[in-house]
Amino acid sequence: MADWATISSLATAGGTLVLAVATFASVRSANRAARVAEQALQVGLRPLLLPSHLEDPPEKVGFVDGKWLRAPGGGGAAEITDEAVYMAIAVRNVGTGIAVLHGWRYSSDWGGQAERPPLEDFHRLTRDLYVAAGDTGFWQGAFRDPNVPEFGVARDAVESRSPITIDVLYGDHEGGQRVITRFALRPREDGLWIATAGRHWNVDRPDPR
Repeated sequence: MADWATISSLATAGGTLVLAVATFASVRSANRAARVAEQALQVGLRPLLLPSHLEDPPEKVGFVDGKWLRAPGGGGAAEITDEAVYMAIAVRNVGTGIAVLHGWRYSSDWGGQAERPPLEDFHRLTRDLYVAAGDTGFWQGAFRDPNVPEFGVARDAVESRSPITIDVLYGDHEGGQRVITRFALRPREDGLWIATAGRHWNVDRPDPR
């Protein structure tokens, strides 16, 4: 005679196992869908800065001390006074999210450095600068303390019209997906400066290379 108690227990165990497998598969699928949705959201918020186009209108850049620079499309501007070194770059956000500029550093190395610059070396901007997706804007920076080593280096570069290298730190409007882009200002024969971008480093996610 069949042991119905045993059969019932086995059937219950089998049903529980099937339910557990189905639940595990459902949770796994939901987690995968959540990750895909999160990645899609991040892509929608992701900024990426490059120099603006040559045909883009110039950017009027004002500093807290009343100094103004005019950065042409695809280029930048650099001027020196007895008290300060002023620099600006016209940029375009080719990403899909708003770019919020946080900081910058002057660099003497254009293409040789492969490692991401340390965040503690960056100067915080006096104000946050925003560049909308698909739109143009600018970066600005100034040295006002003659005692910092970069002051003399930057002043000499502007005076001799030598290339100027600037690393710009920025991210999305929620404070994430931070990126460092290395820009360079190179002198043109007409007295202006042309801007180029040579490298991008991701701070909060893997690098693209």
